[in-house]
Amino acid sequence: MIKILKKADLRDKSILRRCSEPDPAVTASVSEIIKNVRAHGDAAVREYSIKFDGSCPDTLELPREALAEAVNKVPSELLDVIREASRRIERYHRAQLRQSYEVETDGTILMMKVRPLDTVGAYVPGGTAPYPSTVLMNVVPAKIAGVKEIIMVSPPTCRGEISPVILATAYIAGVDRVFQVGGAQAIAALAYGTESIPKVDKIVGPGNAYVAEAKRQVFGPVGIDLVAGPSEILVISDGTSNPAVVAADMLSQAEHDKLSTAVLITTSEKLAKDTAAEIEKQLSVLPREAIARVSIENNGLILITDSIEDAIDLANEVAPEHLELCVDNPFDYVSLIKNAGSVFLGKYCPEALGDYFSGTNHTLPTGGTANYGSPLSVDDFIKKTSFTYYTAAALNTVKDSIALFARQEELEGHARSVLSRGNSD
Repeated sequence: MIKILKKADLRDKSILRRCSEPDPAVTASVSEIIKNVRAHGDAAVREYSIKFDGSCPDTLELPREALAEAVNKVPSELLDVIREASRRIERYHRAQLRQSYEVETDGTILMMKVRPLDTVGAYVPGGTAPYPSTVLMNVVPAKIAGVKEIIMVSPPTCRGEISPVILATAYIAGVDRVFQVGGAQAIAALAYGTESIPKVDKIVGPGNAYVAEAKRQVFGPVGIDLVAGPSEILVISDGTSNPAVVAADMLSQAEHDKLSTAVLITTSEKLAKDTAAEIEKQLSVLPREAIARVSIENNGLILITDSIEDAIDLANEVAPEHLELCVDNPFDYVSLIKNAGSVFLGKYCPEALGDYFSGTNHTLPTGGTANYGSPLSVDDFIKKTSFTYYTAAALNTVKDSIALFARQEELEGHARSVLSRGNSD
């Protein structure tokens, strides 16, 4: 049964935020995998694929034709939905495009050039269930940014192949190359390159604890989007919500993982009790009950507060991945929400909209990192370079000031570098 508390009884707010530390055993195992992949390339990738996935294809890279053929293996109704979701994601993310700019004053030109990354690796989980939405969320913004080559890695199923729906979605989204490999070995291969798998500039996409830890360890030689933890949802309601709907929304995240977090903060004791009863009722008929029940019993919470403002204050402290504001006038409170990965406003806006179809990105900061992190966006697939130009006259007007500043920091070489240029140089 989910716990119900009143705010006055909440002694430890950490119960609302699940910041999991890396497992030392996972850290050590991943470190060894990365070391071996760097040293032995494809041979190590194959070894670990057989060890962890049970098999390894003869050829790591799938031919391009396999993506096109996969389209014919997916029901047309589902393909239509995937294409429509892709269009919605593209429409939303296209508004994020940045432009290069120039600032010019007397004798000086300052420029910022915005360019796409050359190569990006997209990790798509696929060992237990296919996630075509992950393909769209990671690839569509990269295509909009203009990334030259998008390489997807995904583990094969127990049948030794990548799900056709994943491949069809990759084809629709515009993936350039696909490799049949997953786990920490795939991340290591993308970070350092092997005989078959090229090194990329950045790795994006979610995965299990081993994938997340691998991304953490390879950061530096390669960029990463974020280190994602278990899914989170925090629902705020003034008591007028349907408890069956609130319970369903909470379970939508609890079914992801036994470590997922589902929280309701409400001003209504009646809604709290009714939602708890609904959670029990719905759990009994949920296909993933075994996972969701552990999540609810270990990490779930219903908290009763005096006001919606109090609820939002707590939500800002939690900085949840997903925040649902289930009230009649949600825009009255938008300005109060400061820390959340993605916010869903009103009573007709379930979090699942963002997972699939609204167009916003579902790759989000977790574990409280929404207090500084952001959803995956086009910005994750670009780089910015600054350019500076000064004429001799322009430099002459500021060089003494620069020298003074440099000497204040005891960097005489900096000062001399500026002062060494004469008025006519």
